[in-house]
Amino acid sequence: MGNKEKILIVEDDASIARIVCDHLRKEGYFVPWASTGKEGWEDFKTDTYDLALVDIMLPEMDGFTLCKTIRLESDIPILIVSAKTESDSKISGLDLGADDYITKPFRLDELTARISSHLRRYRRYMQTDEAKIHEYNNGLKIDFDNELVYVNGETVQLTAKELELLFLLAKNPYQTFSKSELYEHVWQQEDLNGNNTVTVHVKGLRTKLKDDAKTAKYIQTVWGVGYRFIGEMKQ
Repeated sequence: MGNKEKILIVEDDASIARIVCDHLRKEGYFVPWASTGKEGWEDFKTDTYDLALVDIMLPEMDGFTLCKTIRLESDIPILIVSAKTESDSKISGLDLGADDYITKPFRLDELTARISSHLRRYRRYMQTDEAKIHEYNNGLKIDFDNELVYVNGETVQLTAKELELLFLLAKNPYQTFSKSELYEHVWQQEDLNGNNTVTVHVKGLRTKLKDDAKTAKYIQTVWGVGYRFIGEMKQ
């Protein structure tokens, strides 16, 4: 396999991680390893991966939370690994956006087959996926790959956090996010009562997008809850 697809392994058991990493490297994959959920998320944010293999029972951030967090940002295949065999565990993982579930102990050839199958499907999806430039009615254009935003043909200068907020909302249209969820996802810290950070950044974002809160075209306030993206794609 010459294309060296990159698989993120998030597993706190060093002996299991070593066996899986060694095996997948022999199969021709590039395989970074993270030992905690938080470390896995940091790795995911700073690099580009083709697939993630995530253990459920992880320190600092459990596998379910990591899976949900990755899925908000990316469509890569996610395989959950667990020693649990209860069906509720499996359902929780699949509900949060995982594509598959493998139970410990597992055979390495089975793991390889599943990874290979999901990567094939993902490659097909990526080839047929539309360009990552989304144009909306009312003049907004977002280039996700190059992290550029335009309103009526003019480049909009956004701060890093404003850009993250906009991308998170725009990649999940019509999904309502609470202020706490937005804060925890973008700032990677627990939300504290009375935290005004998200409100301030959304206000700044709206000003730059020329999006009036009362007649929102892109970011709508859901009163008492938070915000959602309502921009309509150009046909």
